[in-house]
Amino acid sequence: MSIEVKDVMGRVAIAVLEHASFADIVAAMKRYAVGAVTVIDADRRPVGVVSEDDLLLKETGHARHAVSVFDSRARRQEHRKAGAVTAAELMTSPAITVTPGTPVREAARLMHARRVKQLPVIDPVTGRVAGTLHQRDVLRVFTRPAGELEGDVRAVLPRDGTFSVAIDAGVVTIGGRVAARSRAVELTEAVRAVEGVVDVVAEIEHDHEDLFTVPPLL
Repeated sequence: MSIEVKDVMGRVAIAVLEHASFADIVAAMKRYAVGAVTVIDADRRPVGVVSEDDLLLKETGHARHAVSVFDSRARRQEHRKAGAVTAAELMTSPAITVTPGTPVREAARLMHARRVKQLPVIDPVTGRVAGTLHQRDVLRVFTRPAGELEGDVRAVLPRDGTFSVAIDAGVVTIGGRVAARSRAVELTEAVRAVEGVVDVVAEIEHDHEDLFTVPPLL
């Protein structure tokens, strides 16, 4: 059975209201020793996130420079945030969230893809914030010794084939050759299901194609 967010999440929702001031946000980050806080509305539903990077824009001098029509969208957004004074103005929206039932493996991939270190956990029924999932919570699940993890990975691969296995921070790269593409897909998913695997990079070659995509009707 896969480990879910509810098994490792923090029960404290580290959040501020939309009208929270710059000083309030800094105080919340300092109090809980975090690099970001969730911004919630009056119903405790996440609407965005303010990170340390958002706050540091005030120190970069962005607000003191005029906006040019040639500036990129990202540059204009940075300028706006540099002059912001409330959480609603500073936040990056929408908030990236997970639920208590989200597999930790899926949450880890989301953190990696979005390059965030914490995620608000919301109640799937009410949408209200119920806690916070920190990167350190996730990493506790994915800190199995590489040798132990490799043993479990090789246990799901065919013993009669020659497969290479490389592991880096929970990401498993597997190489080898099989007869059909469907078999390559099957083995990739089997490795992905091994507890402690964050993601799989499949470099398995196949001799023939047995998976076909039906083209859409015109």
